Amino acid sequence: MTASGPEELPIVSDEDVVRVRQAVRGYAQQVRLSLVDQTKLVTATSELARNTLVYGGGGSARIEVVTDNGREGIRASFQDEGPGIPDLTLALADGWSSGKGMGLGLSGARRLVDEFDLDTEVGRGTTVTVVKWKR
Repeated sequence: MTASGPEELPIVSDEDVVRVRQAVRGYAQQVRLSLVDQTKLVTATSELARNTLVYGGGGSARIEVVTDNGREGIRASFQDEGPGIPDLTLALADGWSSGKGMGLGLSGARRLVDEFDLDTEVGRGTTVTVVKWKR
């Protein structure tokens, strides 16, 4: 897999969440994701950026175009050094939300993308990486 144009964005305020959403939409348009797939990716990454801010105490997003076997997509990673997720099973359960976000939760974000990877440890923070491929 190759990547191009990684963009690092801080997430320390509500305005940063908006900036991440706008950047993801721009990348999705660049690789010509369908409007439906753009909406899915923007919705998922907006939830993840909000989680980074609310639960992780802030962090960063990395957005880039990736290619794999001739197909193009967008990869977005969200990293924080917050408290981590103590109960990953619960956090990934369908329909579970703490009530502070958009209500999608991690499971909702996971359903909207093609690849979803979550790395967390209590006391170390959380990294969530998602990929949406052009169809």
